[in-house]
Amino acid sequence: MINKKLALVIFFVVFLVTLYLSYSFFSANADGSALLSQIGYKPPVSNGNKTPSANESEPKTEACPLNGKLYGKSQMQKWEQRRPLGVMIENSTEARPQSGLNSADIIYEAVAEGGITRFLAIFYCNDASYVGPVRSARIYFVKLLQGYGDYPLYAHVGGANTDGPADALGEIDDIGWGLYNDLNQFAVPFPNFWRDYERLPNRVTEHTVYTNTTKLWDFAKTKRNLTNVDKKGVAWDQQFKPWTFKDDAKQGERGSADKIGFGFWDQFGADYGVTWNYDKVTNSYKRVNGGQPHLDKNTGKQIEAKNVIVIFANESPANDGYPGGHILYKLTGSGEGIVFENGKATKVTWNKKDEESQLTFFDQNGKGIDLVRGLTWVEILPIGNEVTY
Repeated sequence: MINKKLALVIFFVVFLVTLYLSYSFFSANADGSALLSQIGYKPPVSNGNKTPSANESEPKTEACPLNGKLYGKSQMQKWEQRRPLGVMIENSTEARPQSGLNSADIIYEAVAEGGITRFLAIFYCNDASYVGPVRSARIYFVKLLQGYGDYPLYAHVGGANTDGPADALGEIDDIGWGLYNDLNQFAVPFPNFWRDYERLPNRVTEHTVYTNTTKLWDFAKTKRNLTNVDKKGVAWDQQFKPWTFKDDAKQGERGSADKIGFGFWDQFGADYGVTWNYDKVTNSYKRVNGGQPHLDKNTGKQIEAKNVIVIFANESPANDGYPGGHILYKLTGSGEGIVFENGKATKVTWNKKDEESQLTFFDQNGKGIDLVRGLTWVEILPIGNEVTY
């Protein structure tokens, strides 16, 4: 008992010191670009879904375990040496356009508070040199990320920590992530995270933190001894059960459900309502956010997904006294949903046996759903919300 208490005291002291140093460092250097120049670091410019080091002439024969997208062998050799990385990205109007969303393998979206949604962007097979703005952790995103094997990496800037059921930082500590696979910006030094005040001019400080996936994977390897295996040699995917995938349907076999629309909280529909427009030629869904095409700042291109999955989950207030009103989503057990792919809509039942299990989807006959290869976007709506299509 004494050793446990001592360990907790040491952890708390280290966290406070790191928090202070990180805050002082960033606060003292308001001009992000000048700061990068001073230390001789220039973040590379992302070229979107392409990976700079990948040999584009290679045959695309290797399927990404997370979303089934095909890559060349040289890219597979990269992802085989690392583990999934979840990055917490905000969606307030001041944060748009975000960077790196089109380069993720999977994205989950749910309300953080006040009707404002937030993204958990999961990277594994692809890289993104500019990702953000990065924001704070929420407990239901932690529980979703737990489905990606043993010790997935989690990049965020602080998190909900009010005593009660929405205590994300407490949950991270309770499940043993702590200062191991958890990449809280307050405990991970510059330049793995940085502030860029010029990238989104006239934005307040909270919307300025960015990161780089390669740097985070390198940090995990060199500082935490986490590659594709942990410090005990256990592979991250030992218990991971991936989704199953299929190729694009032939154009003549694609459906005509060409517009998906919904909101999260009705009173904030104008800014946070979502429309996905189906493009039958590319067999992809193009995202509209708050009435405007949702762009990835890295490329200037509209965000596209091969699969859009809507799940309905019980939403409830945390009642923890937090001024903004933390909320909860019940994401274990089962519920109803809709899978959109190949221009068609399929009503499904979603299932998540426990926090360490992956979400799975079954049609009305109980058959598992095969997803189209490529970026998959999971929308989490309160039970009772309407989806038009």
